[in-house]
Amino acid sequence: MQIEVDNVKGFKDFLPPESLKRESVQKIIEKYFKLYGFIPIETPVVEFDELMKPDLLESEQEDEAISSRFKLKDRAGRNLGLRYEFTFQLARILKQNLDIKLPLRRYQIGPVFRDEPISSDRYRQFVQCDIDIIGDSSVKADTECLSCVSDILKELKIDCKIQINNKKLLASIIESCEISETKKVMKELDKLERIGEDAIKTNLRVYADSNKILTLFKLMEKPLSFFEENAFEGVFELIDLEKECKKYNLKVEFNPFLARGLEYYTGNIFEVKESGKSSIAGGGRYDKTVGKYLKREIPAVGISFGLERVCAIAKITPESIPKIMVISIEQEAESLKLIKNLRKFGISCIFSDNNVGKSLEYADAYSIPYVIFVGEEEIEKKKVKLKNMSSGKEEFLSEKQVLNRFS
Repeated sequence: MQIEVDNVKGFKDFLPPESLKRESVQKIIEKYFKLYGFIPIETPVVEFDELMKPDLLESEQEDEAISSRFKLKDRAGRNLGLRYEFTFQLARILKQNLDIKLPLRRYQIGPVFRDEPISSDRYRQFVQCDIDIIGDSSVKADTECLSCVSDILKELKIDCKIQINNKKLLASIIESCEISETKKVMKELDKLERIGEDAIKTNLRVYADSNKILTLFKLMEKPLSFFEENAFEGVFELIDLEKECKKYNLKVEFNPFLARGLEYYTGNIFEVKESGKSSIAGGGRYDKTVGKYLKREIPAVGISFGLERVCAIAKITPESIPKIMVISIEQEAESLKLIKNLRKFGISCIFSDNNVGKSLEYADAYSIPYVIFVGEEEIEKKKVKLKNMSSGKEEFLSEKQVLNRFS
């Protein structure tokens, strides 16, 4: 039997230089997660399938991400599955750890799995980056999440805009037009940028006549101040979020068509988009989710994004690993002594005692930016020869000068 040596569709290997960029991006992400006081949490990849199912009526459909979950069985025949996100696991954690002090600020970075159609930039396994604040009902928590992601994207040199809406407000707008099937209408409105206004109006004819649809779209053109003046439900939560974002110098824009995560978001919702392009991150309030096993409502807000998506558009130069190759020209003892000292000062380096040509060829293949030659001439001068592989420039430096330059 011939074995097919290939990746399973939707699952990808990451090799240098792409793997180095992913690592550099993840370091920046974690740096800001920690700066904002989020604490790391790790959870199992495998969960009981029952815990992954939402609380839905028979007439309601599962969210696409949930319905696309990978389902498994263990040897005991138990129904299991691969996690498709991290949020549902928080409900289990809070039930099992009653001594957790709230508010809990947590972050998690790790693989999630969805058995859904693939494309050039969409995989069945991807790394999700999440931050959540559990147990804080104030819009300050919402703003902290938005500000953290904004700072990350700035360092990654990604131009973006933050759009906000409120699920209660959107429902209130639809209901004011006397249109039923609110959730289904919301889902159609959320498709505006993908399929256009005319297609949405056509789809909405299943739920309303043309006059009601026209009234709805006229309402959707109104500024946030209109809904504030007419006291639409949910509008004041959005107004408070706008005010708080101004304190953080965060620019946000009201998008009444934004309707993500309808099965679990309860109030403010937000989406971060690459300027003029597709979504980068999304999140919102989900106050009725994490306390469900405790039989009480616990306020919660969070935002998440995929590492793959962010890496694809990040404009950064990844850290070089290794940074230096030390080439020994029949001077092994001195070369190894230098290697140990470089590593002691946190400088990534490797050793080579191959001939110079092969060593330089290897350094070039792995984009090692610098090589150091340690030979008889260098020993006599009590210096090493440093070569910049990009420019070709060579210079004699003392060991102390090398350490000062790279540490």
